[in-house]
Amino acid sequence: MKGAVFLAALLGTFGLLGGGRGPAPASPAPAAPPVTSAGPPTFRNPVIDRNFPDPFLLKDGASYYAYATNGAGGNVPYAVSRDLVNWEVRGDAFPVLPAWVQPGLTWAPEVARLRGQYVLYFTARDRKSDRQCIGVAVAKSAVGPFQGVGTGPLVCQVSEGGSIDASPFVDTDGKAYLLWKNDGNCCNLATSLYLQPLSPDGLKLTGKATSLFSNFALWEGNVIEAPTLYKKSGYYYLLYSGGPFDSDLYAVGYATAQRVTGPYRRASENPILVSKGEVAGPGHQAVITDAAGQTWLAYHAWTSGQIGDDKGYRSLRLDRIDFRNGRATVSGPTLTPQRAPAAGP
Repeated sequence: MKGAVFLAALLGTFGLLGGGRGPAPASPAPAAPPVTSAGPPTFRNPVIDRNFPDPFLLKDGASYYAYATNGAGGNVPYAVSRDLVNWEVRGDAFPVLPAWVQPGLTWAPEVARLRGQYVLYFTARDRKSDRQCIGVAVAKSAVGPFQGVGTGPLVCQVSEGGSIDASPFVDTDGKAYLLWKNDGNCCNLATSLYLQPLSPDGLKLTGKATSLFSNFALWEGNVIEAPTLYKKSGYYYLLYSGGPFDSDLYAVGYATAQRVTGPYRRASENPILVSKGEVAGPGHQAVITDAAGQTWLAYHAWTSGQIGDDKGYRSLRLDRIDFRNGRATVSGPTLTPQRAPAAGP
């Protein structure tokens, strides 16, 4: 919702907390098949019609891999596709957690391929601090099994409530960075998005962390999270989610900069992806490119009237996103047929 309706709804729920996700319940498994027609192939959302929260998509060779927050499918449930529409949910990419992790709260996994291996960044409960913190694991394959690296978290801002939602970014010059947010909304603290350089293998942080910006816009409520960095034509587009995740106020906005460390300026049209019709609380986005070079926004969303893990589930959805001259525009959320992503050989 936007304008006065959005403002009134947000003011009425401004005290709600966002962020924490918890274990994901089991839910129906089949994905919606593509819609056939005489013209170009089309599809309808959702593309994975089951609980698949906090999704991240990785293209590797001719295949796409999707990863999600823990649930009935394991610590890091994953799915595989050749066309971004038809997905096979297979199993757990991270079956054995490191000793420092308390099981059951493994959130928001993202994977990068660095120095010939697959590097998984994940959020989990640190036994020592009892906070959600960020860990790192490696594997020889995109589907794992991933094995934890080190004896403790990679990032853990205990005094700021913890650290969650790690997202790797490799710049056009080959330098790798890690983005994340402090989990301040867990304890009535501000939330900020951070960026810090990574070692070439992605297993260590180097240099200093840069705080990019904190929550203050009305639509963001008391939380911003899920940073996603995408670069095109000299602009860095920093997408993020804001608002309480378990409500129809959860939404996606973005900020832009011309240096990776900023300063970032929020878009005046934020938020750019909001609840609409049957689609409620769209967010925790990832950007993926199809075989023709078209960019797509993958995200999860509830079904209206079925919000919360005790009532419904967050399915995986896909809509076009375009980046041009410092502006990002999203076609969704959609439920009607739309042209399918271009599939590779």
